[in-house]
Amino acid sequence: MRIRLLVAALAAIAALTPAASAQYRSEGIRSDGPNRRDWTDTAARTPEGGFRMGNPEARVKVIEYLSLTCPHCAQFAHEGGERLFQHHVRSGRVSVEYRNFYLNGVDIAAALLSRCARPREYFSMTHALLGSQPQWMGRINAITPAQRAELAGLAPLEVAQRLVSMLGLDAIGARHGITPAIRQSCLTQANLDQLERMNAAGTAAGVTGTPTFVINGRLAGHIHDWAALEPLLRGN
Repeated sequence: MRIRLLVAALAAIAALTPAASAQYRSEGIRSDGPNRRDWTDTAARTPEGGFRMGNPEARVKVIEYLSLTCPHCAQFAHEGGERLFQHHVRSGRVSVEYRNFYLNGVDIAAALLSRCARPREYFSMTHALLGSQPQWMGRINAITPAQRAELAGLAPLEVAQRLVSMLGLDAIGARHGITPAIRQSCLTQANLDQLERMNAAGTAAGVTGTPTFVINGRLAGHIHDWAALEPLLRGN
């Protein structure tokens, strides 16, 4: 079943509408005062398998289940990402945890690679992948019928490894500290299994699509724009 998921997605993804670029960057944002801590400098892995940026004791804890091939995720990042990180995470009042929720096989390859990065670089790379989504996803159309047939005969991990190079994801990873040696040691069955467990946990929690937000432990559901999310942050 996982092989069909990985390979059948190639045709489906090619038909997606390219998303708007996510131009914001959370890195390098400084605090307004000399004695105020900039919490966008703090990032860590979480026990659940996600990556959190911000104050671990923040009053408002946001979890975003996101797909790297989801145009709505890219659109949200483009419209609201800078405001979320600059105006809320930086001060320490809000923390944001990203949890990968894959929707297809291409998504698995991109998510698996992004998770090879160090925590802070994971956020930078995630934003870069969302921002360049039309470019690397556009390469799906260049995969030949022979290559698709070859992928169909591979194990799921091998499919993900091949897609990383076929779609140019390795070049994006290199800009975020993922060397060939790191990539080789990281793109493993154990890490794929962890990604699948996180997906299963998200499904069990009620996630059916992306982006889906959880705020202070409560499922907020599908929110596709900043105008809908910000009042929920201010109301907690």
